[in-house]
Amino acid sequence: MTSLERSERRNSQTVLQDAVAFDFRRWAPIPPRLIVGYGFMAHGFAKFFRGADSFASILHAIGVPAPYLMSWATILIEIFGGLAILLGAFTLLASLPMAAVLLVAIFTVHWPYGFSSIKLLEVTAAGAHFGQPGYECDLLYLACLATLVLGGAGPLSVDELIAKRTRGGTS
Repeated sequence: MTSLERSERRNSQTVLQDAVAFDFRRWAPIPPRLIVGYGFMAHGFAKFFRGADSFASILHAIGVPAPYLMSWATILIEIFGGLAILLGAFTLLASLPMAAVLLVAIFTVHWPYGFSSIKLLEVTAAGAHFGQPGYECDLLYLACLATLVLGGAGPLSVDELIAKRTRGGTS
């Protein structure tokens, strides 16, 4: 093999490696979008189907002001914010109220239980019994939201479509 052939082979391998690495990095925001979007929507719908009054009584018990209003605000933020993140739509705008909900949950509900989201109390014949979760999962949600805000919603997102139209259809 001549030196020219070796050089061409190295260049073609480098181009292929760069293309593969680029594609994987480009698609990286999709798993956090799906997990955070679905997670928020699942929690929002759970509160909605139990009834806003039920969630409002919980908020009242922990001292949240205007519990009925905050109950509906939380439900709507979780459902529509989750949908926006799932679709990669208006990521920054959707993330701000979602982050506020998470911070309130951390400091009003989860903080006294510490960091860990899993508190194994005992294992009986009926199965494992767990204690109250800490703020670990809320921090993971916040980290995912921050990543999406700072790095973008990625491909197959409304944000990407808007950016392409704003740039005049160029990639």
